[in-house]
Amino acid sequence: MAYRSGNERNPVMKSLSSGQNLRRFLGVVAATTLTSAAAATLSTAAFASTASHPATATSYSFRTLNNHHDVTFNQLLGINNEGLIAGYFGSGAKGHPNKGYRLSKPYGQGNYANENYPGSRQTQVTGLNDIGTTVGFWSTTNKASLANSNFGFYLRNGHFHEVNFPAQGTSNPPVDQLLGVNDSDIAVGFYVNAQGDSRGYSFNIKTGRYARVELPGINNLGKGTSLTATAINNSGGVAGFYSLNGGTPIGFYKSHGHVYKLAVKGASGNFPSGVNDAGEVVGFYTTGSGSSVQTFGFTWTRAHGFHTINDPHGIGQTVVNGVNDRGDLVGFYTDSAGNTDGMLATP
Repeated sequence: MAYRSGNERNPVMKSLSSGQNLRRFLGVVAATTLTSAAAATLSTAAFASTASHPATATSYSFRTLNNHHDVTFNQLLGINNEGLIAGYFGSGAKGHPNKGYRLSKPYGQGNYANENYPGSRQTQVTGLNDIGTTVGFWSTTNKASLANSNFGFYLRNGHFHEVNFPAQGTSNPPVDQLLGVNDSDIAVGFYVNAQGDSRGYSFNIKTGRYARVELPGINNLGKGTSLTATAINNSGGVAGFYSLNGGTPIGFYKSHGHVYKLAVKGASGNFPSGVNDAGEVVGFYTTGSGSSVQTFGFTWTRAHGFHTINDPHGIGQTVVNGVNDRGDLVGFYTDSAGNTDGMLATP
């Protein structure tokens, strides 16, 4: 959930409660801080419910990956098929700004490459594809209140470009984030309107065209209803989440004329944040509320439903943000010392 503008110890919980960060979300987010076939409205699509209890996951090998510039706070947000990872360090608390990076194999300290929008105070790299494009968002400020402006960006052929949905009414400060991108250079993300509600959209990097990401039944989003698009695969399948009238966040996966509602039974929130070309959706769900909230990573496929992912060092505090076509997962967990650690899980 590739999607935050910064917070201290329990990053996922604070970002969700403040509405500032989904990824990706968010890295996972939403916000008050916070034309392609892929983005076309599916007004006639079937809306299939897939709410179920998650099963125990297949075996994964877990590895902690932290940039030593700040070993107390790292989030890994995306991974491509070459194993290149997008992420950032720094909690976003005042004096600890988010700083973006890419991490390549072999995953040692010498293979972290800084990626920060020119002139920015904070940057998060939230997604990347297999042809050299990365996406994310940046801010000019690093306030103690965490009420920072957010602006989307993509980096292509060595050049940064700002991306903000051309809406008439937006939040103050503005919040616009790109969270995922496919190999056709179609990116997805969201902006926040003047009422504080998230609106999902896609952006075609090659043509410069924007389109809204919409779902049947909630196409005309009213006040209090939000939708965030977090990931897109090469067939144009889009994952994300929505909330009706401030209710429980529900995940979705929209693909080939069908929309699948992704909700773990009993969860207090459902947040898909990545999808691969096989239609494997990953993300996290929450249980409980207030100080008792826990987060669990998940994978979902049509054939096998939900599987819970827990890093053994952060059980009940694990987030999955990205997945590649080999099924490698990236995300983060909160350890016993309260640090946020980058996570790589390989099946």
